[in-house]
Amino acid sequence: MLTHKYVCFYWKEAPMGVYLNSTSPFYLYKSETKKTYFIDKSLLLEQLFPLVKTGNSHICITRPRRFGKTIMANMIGTFFGKGCSADTIFNGSKIAANTEYNAHINQYNTIFIDFSEMPEDCNNYQQYIHRIRKNLKDDLCIAYANLNLDSQDAVWDLLRKIFERTGERFIFVLDEWDCIFHKAFITDTDKQQYISFLSNLLKDRPYVLLSYMTGILPIAKYSSGSELNMFLEYTMASEERFSADFGFTETETDLLYNRYINCTENPQITREGLRFWYDGYQTKSGEKLYNPRSVVAALSNNNLGNYWTSSGPYDEIYYYIENNIDDVRTDLALMVSGEKVPAKIREYAATSMNLSTRDEIFSAMVVYGFLSYADGQICIPNKELMDKFDDMLMKESSFGYVYRLAKESARMLSATLSGDTDTMTSILEYAHNTESPLLAYNHETELTAVINLIYLAARDKYRVEREDKAGIGYVDFIFYPYNPKDTCLILELKVDHSADDAIQQIIDRKYALRFLGKTAEKQKYTGDILAVGIGYDKETKKHECKVMKL
Repeated sequence: MLTHKYVCFYWKEAPMGVYLNSTSPFYLYKSETKKTYFIDKSLLLEQLFPLVKTGNSHICITRPRRFGKTIMANMIGTFFGKGCSADTIFNGSKIAANTEYNAHINQYNTIFIDFSEMPEDCNNYQQYIHRIRKNLKDDLCIAYANLNLDSQDAVWDLLRKIFERTGERFIFVLDEWDCIFHKAFITDTDKQQYISFLSNLLKDRPYVLLSYMTGILPIAKYSSGSELNMFLEYTMASEERFSADFGFTETETDLLYNRYINCTENPQITREGLRFWYDGYQTKSGEKLYNPRSVVAALSNNNLGNYWTSSGPYDEIYYYIENNIDDVRTDLALMVSGEKVPAKIREYAATSMNLSTRDEIFSAMVVYGFLSYADGQICIPNKELMDKFDDMLMKESSFGYVYRLAKESARMLSATLSGDTDTMTSILEYAHNTESPLLAYNHETELTAVINLIYLAARDKYRVEREDKAGIGYVDFIFYPYNPKDTCLILELKVDHSADDAIQQIIDRKYALRFLGKTAEKQKYTGDILAVGIGYDKETKKHECKVMKL
């Protein structure tokens, strides 16, 4: 036994190496369990116990990046693998109450490979796969030196010989299996060779107890053959099983928020703020899910911000739509307005680099977590991603009329706050003259989209809510300032009525109560309250605006 900061037990029957019974998952998972905002999701292991007992089981979990795939992979490697005694980690966890806990913990030779790790200065597939093959062969030849294995044999031949001569079987934990597909140097031939490597390693091999694989992209359409058809795939949108094990549920987010309140000297985040910024995903059964990376970062930093999207999704989002903007432009405008739009989602679409149809583009965006999908409809999940879509619409002139309306939004907000109704009217007339398909005002969703686009810049300072309950009835839009000292806005739009009628409705129905006293969402707004009335005459096709201080 060796003594470290964490106690690890090295058994004679537990050969260890870089991949074989690696200690890396133990140390990485151990550090996670010590963090303030750690959530115990060890019950996932219960679902793996029967698969391990059966043997020759294969599952693949696909989720957007930073949704907890690697943490869970490290947990699985730590629990099953023989590298380190994990009882100090799992004793007291949820899985410890399972009657089969002792029968499985640290009982299996486990091969853990993080496929996102690259050789130094790697610039071709052969360098990449050579490192993996060499490390695994070295591990096996050293661990089973008494078998006189030949390192020139294929990896699967070595494993087969070990099984035939000793009866030993293995659990494989393969994290980020699809990382290589994102590398610029990978060719179609390389991809096929990689798929064949995984197939030869795992398919119909008697030495496999369980192969647990994670990634962003689904397996199904990577090849026309059946190399990896032994895997059962579990995605967020299409499969209920494992759905609550990745991302934070409402209950888990409540638990984390209570920890935050108890351990933060001057908390700046509200529970509603977490929901507004990071909620929006859901399981197949309809259970809400939060982005785990962003929730933990926000609570740790005591600040709501763009933590998940800060590492580059804007470029990835635009990549998928830049060659076919015409098909998705209006749908994106509606989604930026907070609407859901129908779509047929095929979760394998992200594997194609030449997405040609609207549904393929949106399918890819769902797979990567840029859009949320439920009940046949897609939407932008939360403020964190909405900010990125807003930014894209403001920067990309290729979006045509959507871009032009968005560019006017800063001027529209400034004119509204200053009561400059002439400028407001001229911007609305400009919007109407773009001949946008959204500007027919035939449907409520079109009207909503227009208002959101011409006030897009307001989202930097306001949380814009549509049809919020306020006073007596529902108001079209309420602009809640993030700074309670800033001006509050109540907007009512009336078709075939005057702007005065819209203002009068705001007064008569007492919409301003939303900003006053105890009804003001746990904080009292102290800035001015402006009523904004917009009227539109279908016959004359003219707009009229009025702004009044309440």
